[in-house]
Amino acid sequence: MSAARLDLDETAQAARILVRKLSSAGLSLACAESCTGGLAAAAITAVPGASAAFWGGYVAYSNDCKTRILGVSLDTLSRFGAVSRETAREMAQGALSASGADLAFAITGIAGPEGGSEDKPVGLVWIAWKDALGRGSEESAVFGGDREAVRQAAALRAIRGVNELAAGLAAEEVVDIDKGEGPIYSS
Repeated sequence: MSAARLDLDETAQAARILVRKLSSAGLSLACAESCTGGLAAAAITAVPGASAAFWGGYVAYSNDCKTRILGVSLDTLSRFGAVSRETAREMAQGALSASGADLAFAITGIAGPEGGSEDKPVGLVWIAWKDALGRGSEESAVFGGDREAVRQAAALRAIRGVNELAAGLAAEEVVDIDKGEGPIYSS
């Protein structure tokens, strides 16, 4: 079995686990994708019943879209670039804020074959995860292979990461304050 096929199978399995976990916990998810062009969202929506947990996502490929739709600051893009921890963090926050979802993730990177530099090589991807309480994390990886391999690996890592974040939220008690403000999570 090829590495690309293995990644697709792993991504589908991770998406099934995620949808089941989010649905059973009553949590919703939004995403913002750049270099993956919606691959992670496609994997999630391929799961029957995903509409119970997946709010939707944004394919924010251009910097203009990142700023106008997701609220990434021009200063962030100017200082750190589109492929950076800071941009991924602001993309995730933008998806979370725009959607009102409980969780969000964002992916930005250089899938190649062109576009890399010494500081930011082809295959560099930043992924950010955030929850409605402001908790979250970011990580980078340099994925090998061709453009499709980089994109598939990034989508898989993003889904696995949101699975980890969702596991923490699902383990917490959900308290509904019945004020129309949504759930509050407490330990």
